[in-house]
Amino acid sequence: MTWIVFDYGEVIAQRPTPEAFAQLAESVGAPTAEFEDGYWRFRDKFDRGQDALEYWQAVGDRAGVEVGPAEARKLTAADVELWNTLDPQSVALVAELAAAGRQLALLSNAPIAHGTAFRSREWAAPFEHLVISGELGIAKPDPAIWRALLDRLGAPAGEVLFLDDREVNVAAAKEAGIKAFVFTGVDDARRHIGEFDEEFHSPTGF
Repeated sequence: MTWIVFDYGEVIAQRPTPEAFAQLAESVGAPTAEFEDGYWRFRDKFDRGQDALEYWQAVGDRAGVEVGPAEARKLTAADVELWNTLDPQSVALVAELAAAGRQLALLSNAPIAHGTAFRSREWAAPFEHLVISGELGIAKPDPAIWRALLDRLGAPAGEVLFLDDREVNVAAAKEAGIKAFVFTGVDDARRHIGEFDEEFHSPTGF
């Protein structure tokens, strides 16, 4: 059977609002612009399994504030919630696919704490596999992440459809032989899934 694999951020979950980032910065007394700059500047290592204290200290240094272990734990918990505003249409699509008996997986560039939290969320129940970069120590778009995904699924690349909001990740997935498309919304995702199903004559397609 074929697999449909979703990214998480800006696919299943909505991007945090500027107000949410401001609240996160305010929680440690940091200026928002500098804090958010550091948040993204150093995020790649965090997504690859970096210790949370090291990450938040780097963000804090960028923003001119000191971050200790207690603050790092608080920021990590708040960061998990920062990315917990779901797109209801995407969640509904996943539920519909699961009800149709489709094999579903999630592939996310996310820190270890996020992966732990995901497994307790109701939205994650339809996913047979949650492949989290922080737990593997590798991240999209690295070639190794696609090998890890395919090993986890036990499927050839051509039988996997991947939806991600970033073109660089989609391009890398295609390099690995995976059918991949930029996620621009549920309607477009349905079209790609339908085309994918036609290729394999799936009886549960859209």
